[in-house]
Amino acid sequence: MTHRWLVLRFDAPLMAFGGVAVDQVGPVRDFPAASMLTGLIGNALGWHWSDGAAHQAVQDRLIFAARREREGALLTDAQNAQLAKTDKSWTTRGVPEGRGGASYGAPHRRRRDYHADLSARVVLRLDPAEETPTLDALAAAFDRPARPLFLGRKPCLPAAPLPAPGKERYVSGKTAYEALCAVPGKEGEALRALWPAGQGPETGGGAERIADLADLRNWRTGLHGGSRRVVEGRITPATAEC
Repeated sequence: MTHRWLVLRFDAPLMAFGGVAVDQVGPVRDFPAASMLTGLIGNALGWHWSDGAAHQAVQDRLIFAARREREGALLTDAQNAQLAKTDKSWTTRGVPEGRGGASYGAPHRRRRDYHADLSARVVLRLDPAEETPTLDALAAAFDRPARPLFLGRKPCLPAAPLPAPGKERYVSGKTAYEALCAVPGKEGEALRALWPAGQGPETGGGAERIADLADLRNWRTGLHGGSRRVVEGRITPATAEC
């Protein structure tokens, strides 16, 4: 059965596909996580972070694949901040966010990695397609988001609207792999890509490795947990090989 997929363009000076954080170190992965895309959808639709059931329902329906159009570079930011009890910070909700604890006696130090000058493409659909929100509702929300959108972390603002323009906004494909191949790109160039197991080739056809990826969140508890099986490989856009 052929499905319709929404094409998102991830272009930004900085973006962060966050991985598993250990202590004060925040690494990045090569591709966006299911939990990140779910949060991005919820932000565009205007949901509150506490709307756990709505977020969980979208994450459970979400099927997506991603590829890297331009590799960019890794940038590591060493952050040092002296925080006081009365300090407040900017939020995308338009309301300053403060701290409830006491002042720290020493600077707060952490390290955060970012993708610099990376360009990526994502194809996604929701299954079942007829439930709300629909794919068209997601596209409309990304066009006119309820709140400012960011790609992984708050400083990572998109350089352009996320949905692809015009006729490139949607592609058709039986699987996420087919849909990703259908997205226009530089012909003849093999691009690094990720797709769910069962949604494309797992041997041959550009597949290089299969892995269990811990990128799910339990939105009812607010904790990350759970993994899904994915395939990493390379695809050549807009060729008969896909």
